[in-house]
Amino acid sequence: MRLGRICPGTDAALFFSADEIRGTYLLSKTPKPADPPRLNEVIRLIAQLGGFLSRKSDGEPGVKTIWRGLDQVMTAAQTLKAPREEGG
Repeated sequence: MRLGRICPGTDAALFFSADEIRGTYLLSKTPKPADPPRLNEVIRLIAQLGGFLSRKSDGEPGVKTIWRGLDQVMTAAQTLKAPREEGG
C-alpha cells in the first residue's frame, strides 16, 4: 500500500505474479494495458474489488479494502494457475 503511494510508477510485476495481475484485470473487467501495468494502478484496481469507490475526493485506498480485494485476486490467480499445473 505504501509503496503504491511512494513509487506509483513502479512496475507491478515486481510485487505481483503474472496470474495475480491478470486476475485483477479479469475481475475488474478492465482491459489490460499494452504497457506493463504500474503498481499504483493495480493496487487501486484491487482496492476497487474490495469496495473502494475511487471517487476524486476519496484519496488513496486503505488496508482493509486492499485486503478484501486481494482475497478475490488470490482466488482468481489460483484458478488461472491450476490448469497449467495439471497439464491441461
